Amino acid sequence: MSAKDTYLGLRAFIDELARCGLREACTSPGSRSTPLVLSLVAEKRIRSSSHIDERSGGFYALGLAKATGVPVVLACTSGTAAANYLPAVIEAHEARVPLLVLTADRPPELRDVGAGQTIDQLKLYGSAVKWFQDVDEHLASLNRLRWLRQLACRAFWTSVDGRPGPVHLNFAFREPLVLGAPLPDEDAIAGRDGGRPWTTRPSVASPPAPALLAGLESELRDRPRAVVVAGRAERDPRLGEVLADFAARAAIPLLAEPLSGARRGTAAVAHYDALLRDPQWAAAHAPDLVVRVGDLPTSGPLRRWLAGLDDALQITFDPETAWQDPAAGVGTVLGLDPRPTFEALGNRLGDRATVWLDAWREADRAAAGAISGVLGPDPQLTEPRVAAELGGRLPPHATLVVASSMPVRDVETFFPARPDPARVLSNRGANGIDGTLSTALGVAAGVPGPCVLLTGDVAFLHDVGGLLAVRRLGARLVVVLLDNDGGGIFSFLPVSNAGEVFEEHVATPHG
Repeated sequence: MSAKDTYLGLRAFIDELARCGLREACTSPGSRSTPLVLSLVAEKRIRSSSHIDERSGGFYALGLAKATGVPVVLACTSGTAAANYLPAVIEAHEARVPLLVLTADRPPELRDVGAGQTIDQLKLYGSAVKWFQDVDEHLASLNRLRWLRQLACRAFWTSVDGRPGPVHLNFAFREPLVLGAPLPDEDAIAGRDGGRPWTTRPSVASPPAPALLAGLESELRDRPRAVVVAGRAERDPRLGEVLADFAARAAIPLLAEPLSGARRGTAAVAHYDALLRDPQWAAAHAPDLVVRVGDLPTSGPLRRWLAGLDDALQITFDPETAWQDPAAGVGTVLGLDPRPTFEALGNRLGDRATVWLDAWREADRAAAGAISGVLGPDPQLTEPRVAAELGGRLPPHATLVVASSMPVRDVETFFPARPDPARVLSNRGANGIDGTLSTALGVAAGVPGPCVLLTGDVAFLHDVGGLLAVRRLGARLVVVLLDNDGGGIFSFLPVSNAGEVFEEHVATPHG
C-alpha cells in the first residue's frame, strides 16, 4: 500500500462530492488527517477553511449548512479531535441540518493496542448520524475508485434526503501520509462524462393529491375557528410568504414565530405570546382547528395552550418526520411539502368571514400598544427593546442569528410583523447555547447579505474561541451582545430562590 493509492482514492472521492454540489469544507489541524486535508484543499471547486478548535469548527460548518441548505464537510484528525464535533453533530441531527463528518483514524492493526492518539471512533456519534461507514485503505484499483465515487454520492444524498442530517465516514490512513511525488493525471479515476455525479438522486416533488386537498378544504370550511401555527422552517425561503398569503386569503389567524419567516401579512398575530398569558382570553379564543407547519415554536404560553386544546383537531405538516408533538395532541400528521399544499389551498378557498380573524387582530393591536407603552420613549436599551428594534429595522436581505436562552424568547415575544422581514436562524434543535458565535460566523460566510448575531453574555463566552475565525478567515459579523452578567433566563426558574448557591452555580456572574 502506498500513499499514491490513498491520494488517488481521495481525489476520486472528493471530485465526486464536488460533482454532487458540495462547495464548503471546514478542516482542523492534525497529522493523521493530512491526506484528507491536502486533498480537500487541492479541489478548487470546494472552499476549505481552517479551524484550530474542532468544536468551533463543527458549529461553523453547521452555520454554513443552515445558511445554504447544502451539506458541508468537516475533516479532522484522530482521537479526541473527532469527539469535539459531537455537540455540533447532535445539533445537526436534532435540527435536521446536512453535514458530512470525515474523521481520520489509525488503521485496524493500530487500534486498541496502545497506539498514540487512538480511540474507538467506530460509530463515535451513535444515533446522532444518519449513516456511518468505516473506510479502510486498499489499492486504487478501478473497482475501488468506482466504489469511492459511489460512497461519496451515497454520503452526500443520504445527508439531504428525507430527514436531513449528519453522515459520518471514518477513514483509516497508514503511513506515509504525504506523497513523495505529484499525483499523475490518470483516466482511470475520471468520473462520468459531463461532470455528472456517479450516482444521482433526483428529488421528486409531487403535487398534493386532490382527495387530500378536498379533505383539508372541508375541515377549514366546517371549522370556522382555525389558526395556523408556524415554527422554525429554515430550508424553504418562500414558505413563510406562502403561509402568510394563505392565512390572509382564508381569514385565519397566523401565529408565526420569526424563525418561520411567516410573521408577515395581514393575518399575522405577532404578540400571541403576550395574549396567551391571559388565561381568560386564551380560553375564550380556543380554536376548533390548528394547522401546524415547521417546528413547535419556543413560546411557553403557546405550547401550554396547544397542549390543552382537547376539543380541537390538530394537523401538522411533517415532511421530515421530526414528530414534534411532546403533548401528544396532534391528530393528523401529513408527510407533505407544505408550500405546494398551501398554494393550492389558497386558490380553492373562497371568501370567508373575518370575524374570528378580526378578534385576534384587534387583540394583537392592543398588545402591541401596551408593549410600546411599557417600552416607552425612553431611549435606554433593554433586552425587549433591542429585540423589537432589530425586528423593525433589519433590512429584508439581512440574516439574524439568535442565541438560545433569553434572546430567542425575546425575539418571539417582541418582534413586530412586517411585510418583508429579515431571515432569522437559531440553533433550536437541541436548544443549547454552545457554538452560538461559531454558528453565526458560519452563517455569515454562507449568506450574501449582512449578518447579525443577537446573543447573551454566557452564550458568547461559551464559544469565545470562535472569535479566532474573525482573524483567521476574515469573517464579517455584527454582534449585538446583551450583557446581564450571567444566565438571566435562570432567574425565572424555581432554583432562583436558592440564594448564594444559585448565584455561584446557576446564574454564574462573571463580572
